[in-house]
Amino acid sequence: MIRVGIVDDQRLVREGLRSLLALTEDLRAVFEASDAAEASQFLSSNPVDVLLLDVRMPGMSGPQLLSKLADEGRQPPTLVLTTFDDDEALVDSLHAGARGFLLKDVSLQQLADAVRTVARGGTLILPALTDRVVRRLRGGPPPRPVHPQDRPTSREIEILRLITGGYGSREIGELLGLAEGTVKNHTSNILAKLSARDRTHAVLKAIELGYLP
Repeated sequence: MIRVGIVDDQRLVREGLRSLLALTEDLRAVFEASDAAEASQFLSSNPVDVLLLDVRMPGMSGPQLLSKLADEGRQPPTLVLTTFDDDEALVDSLHAGARGFLLKDVSLQQLADAVRTVARGGTLILPALTDRVVRRLRGGPPPRPVHPQDRPTSREIEILRLITGGYGSREIGELLGLAEGTVKNHTSNILAKLSARDRTHAVLKAIELGYLP
């Protein structure tokens, strides 16, 4: 069973997500929180496999909560919830460690697929990112130049593209005809070359540097 935490200041959204999860065989909401403080308290005694997190909340925002949890070493795999009207907060969430995002009017199939993808270590960044969010990523301060020897190889770019589609190492290996261990080695090289802390951060860095269209 995949354990899910729901954090949103709108009761209707929380109840709707909980009801959708209850319709699946393998996903269950283990807690609902209306703000970051409540969520932090619940997470202390209710570990989750995936956190569904609102971007804008009273008090501490979603990105701020993610950063706090990361500093404390207890940030769970997280999908942020958005209405697509706040690109800055969305990008901040991704930089803070979110694995991707969902629209608040998500369907049952989209919700279930997204939660399962993130639970198994995948990400949901592209193609769901809108053009304007990508432009915002590229419109910020210029990224640190990458030495030619640190540029990802064509194979690593191929793996990065599959990572953005939510594929895990085993699935990528099956698609490319590679052993799972080989994919993991390539992924480690990607993280090192891009100075990225995880797969999601690597995707963001690849977008900023123009390696991904």
